[in-house]
Amino acid sequence: MVGPAAAGSPLFSRDVYSYLAQGAMVGAGFDVYEHGPAYYGGPVAAEVPAIWQHTPTPYGPFFLLVATGVAAAAGAHLAAGVLGMRLVAVLGVVLLTAALPGLARRCGVDPAAALWLGALNPLVLAHLVAGAHNDAIMVGLLVAGLAAAVARRPALGAALVALAALVKAPAAIALLFIATIWADQTGGRWRRVRTMFYSAAVAAATTVVVTAVAGTGYGWIRALDTPVSTENWSPMSVLGRLTGEILGTAHAVPMWRWIGLGAAVVAGAILWLRRTHIGPVYAVGLGLGAIVLFGPALRPWYLLWALVPLAAAAPDGHVRRVAAVACAALAVVVLPSGFAFGAEQVAQAIFGCVLAAGLAAAVLTPSRVPAVAR
Repeated sequence: MVGPAAAGSPLFSRDVYSYLAQGAMVGAGFDVYEHGPAYYGGPVAAEVPAIWQHTPTPYGPFFLLVATGVAAAAGAHLAAGVLGMRLVAVLGVVLLTAALPGLARRCGVDPAAALWLGALNPLVLAHLVAGAHNDAIMVGLLVAGLAAAVARRPALGAALVALAALVKAPAAIALLFIATIWADQTGGRWRRVRTMFYSAAVAAATTVVVTAVAGTGYGWIRALDTPVSTENWSPMSVLGRLTGEILGTAHAVPMWRWIGLGAAVVAGAILWLRRTHIGPVYAVGLGLGAIVLFGPALRPWYLLWALVPLAAAAPDGHVRRVAAVACAALAVVVLPSGFAFGAEQVAQAIFGCVLAAGLAAAVLTPSRVPAVAR
């Protein structure tokens, strides 16, 4: 099933064209943290959805370095560029699939169960492969970094997780727990303190080197507040819209998003305090889950940020069942694009249900053969 999804056109999302446009812009010397694809123009930028045409990118320099290489290799061949970004996404999925069993084994979880929940689920195929989302690189590097850290290679783990954060910033939460893994392996009070600094130093050095090579500068820090669609289905956005309708104010959505940010910080602090009881990898999964739940934007594939670490570390029980149900629900209930339902989608859904019901009735109703006169 991966083959057709990998070789076909982008499904459910046109983000891959944004990736290519941003890579081409960086290659041409434009600042993608100041300007959107419309500023660059050309056939690739024309394929970018209107909502993102004038939006600076929130992606980190490592991803832009990759996108620049793909855009340069593809040149004016748009299809080649799409396939190139698809290949990058597939490599990210291969990396997470290769690292997940070893990470699960060290966390005391059945590797087969971890692969079933973390890799063999519809969101991976539909969005990381078919959609060619850069979350595949982020999650692959994140899992590889956690696996290296628990295998007593914490410096490598910190570097890999830093690269993941230089694709998408939420992965940076794992650096806190990489530091605790490193400290626990060292032992001794002062050695623990030193290893915390070592972890931060490795992450900082990785960031400086990658940013220098990419040549993008540190604009990605200020671009983290890139506008989010007001029609997003995240809980905070929904609460903001409802509150705004009731109170008649335009400030409700920003207010609820700040509340969500505060809730995510509180959740992260609680997980930090309980890290020795639940395990650092489990805490990473729950922390990323809090970021997804309380964040300003929700897309179906965002669930994979939390789902993959949880697949490796969550014990059998309630959390794994909830994760599996959420994965199945997001695959079929929320629009694959992550945006709100429009009248056209509702009409198509109603028409499809009526057509399916009619076909089912025609097939299942037994036919009556007229009796032959004797």
